[in-house]
Amino acid sequence: MLVNVETSQASCEPMATSPLINILDFACELGASDIHLCSGAPLMMRLHGELVRMSDFADGLGDNYSPADVYNLIDRVMSDEQRRAFVQSTEADFSINLTGGDRVRVNLFRNIYGVGAVFRIIPSKIPELESLGIPAVMKQVIMKSKGLILVTGPTGSGKSTTLAALIDFVNRNAAKHIITIEDPVEFVHTPKKCLINQREVGKSASTFMDALRGALREDPDVILVGEMRDLETVSMAITAAETGHLVFGTLHTMSAAKTVDRVIGEFPADRQNQVRMQLAESLTAVISQILLPRADRPGRIAAFEILISTQAVHNLIRENKTYQISTVIQTGTHLGMVGMDQYLMMLVNSGIVAPTEARKFATEPKMFPDRQTATKTTAAAPLDSHKVTTLEQGLKGES
Repeated sequence: MLVNVETSQASCEPMATSPLINILDFACELGASDIHLCSGAPLMMRLHGELVRMSDFADGLGDNYSPADVYNLIDRVMSDEQRRAFVQSTEADFSINLTGGDRVRVNLFRNIYGVGAVFRIIPSKIPELESLGIPAVMKQVIMKSKGLILVTGPTGSGKSTTLAALIDFVNRNAAKHIITIEDPVEFVHTPKKCLINQREVGKSASTFMDALRGALREDPDVILVGEMRDLETVSMAITAAETGHLVFGTLHTMSAAKTVDRVIGEFPADRQNQVRMQLAESLTAVISQILLPRADRPGRIAAFEILISTQAVHNLIRENKTYQISTVIQTGTHLGMVGMDQYLMMLVNSGIVAPTEARKFATEPKMFPDRQTATKTTAAAPLDSHKVTTLEQGLKGES
């Protein structure tokens, strides 16, 4: 049983004197996304997508931690309520704040060796769409009054960051009521032009379905559904988009075509034709993304596939011809669409991503030979590796 623990104000405050907070602060400064603290194992962190030992970066962090070491470190940042919940269920979720203002999502658990915890760093600053390389056409799409926008990709591909940037753009540029439903809440949005209510499953709502049903009675303009986990939630999200709301959701699919198939496949066979009709009318856009190691400097960069719903896309969904969606994307660049292979090619030609990395995610790996061959066979203008925003010009997002 997993318990979502309501974090008290006191326990959210940064604890500069805590050794654990010092460790997390250090990992955050290095640019880590996750920190692993487990009994009988060295302290590890995920840095630029790779799992590395923290002792390689600083002395005194130790090669192995005993169960008592792990629990003592974590116990100093827990409230009494969190301790009780962990004792009762052997697993707990809560959050803490770092001294620099970033938040950390904590999952505390027991394993066969003792106690373990994984800490996910949530930056306090929400990035702008330009800094993520998201095509500028999405600025127009997310200002629509209704529709379904799906952000998809594997776990750890940056979907939460993309969603936060999309919501933040709406928050800065429109006067709307935004409701987010998440498990747990990651990025905290400060109301700007918008009224924002953020609800967390397990704290302010029992399930995604219950929170979404309640949101429809709360005069929303925009609804973010952090995870579309089951048939009921998917069905309710489509209905919300049909009835005049802009709905954002996420799925763990790798392309626009697979996303459409996944949504329809959630339903029994006798309902799928009806769902095709509904999805054809409500789907506004699909953003599929992956994260790749950079070749020009340390770090990772996102690559995107963008599907903008058009009459041709509507027809393909209705007629169950989703295998043709990739062709529509290839011919829809003037509308701001871009295929994953096309985006990867721009990153490779600009020296931002190595061809060997692009091949791992490409639909047509043969498009990405070694760098020397690629230089001879393509005349694409290079992108400034320090200004990813120029990707938007290549995608005609400003047209």
